[in-house]
Amino acid sequence: MKEIDEGILKLIDDMIETMQALQGVGLAANQVGKSLRLAVVQLSPDDQPIVLINPKIVRREGEREVIEGCLSIPGHQGIVTRSNKVRVRALDRAGKEFRIRAGDDLMAQALEHEVGHLEGELYIDHLTEEGRFWKINHEAGAEHEHVYDSVHDLPDLSVTD
Repeated sequence: MKEIDEGILKLIDDMIETMQALQGVGLAANQVGKSLRLAVVQLSPDDQPIVLINPKIVRREGEREVIEGCLSIPGHQGIVTRSNKVRVRALDRAGKEFRIRAGDDLMAQALEHEVGHLEGELYIDHLTEEGRFWKINHEAGAEHEHVYDSVHDLPDLSVTD
């Protein structure tokens, strides 16, 4: 993205509003049909949203397994491999470059997840092994509703307009 104009600023605000309404932790522009290198992240309602324009992961360290979900695949979760630590370089909404260092926490996971979207990835591309993806059962005390035995058994997750 070369210029941060009023249209981009409105898109950023709309993405933040959408992410918050859906109780997500992050949202990438391609998830809302915009082919831009733009993402927003907000770990909790008490935090300020972070705007990432043209983000790039410049360093990764280590590996860990985490449970992850995504607004693009509602009602499902899986166990994925993510980095222990990440360092991201991006521009803020004013066009100023900044860097974020995150490690062993939700921020590192969210940054890697959202930048992954901008690279054309979904979290299911990082499943630790087959059978580590399930549909969430929201009933109190319930186990996972359905655990898929193979990546090939996953439901059709294609997005249609």
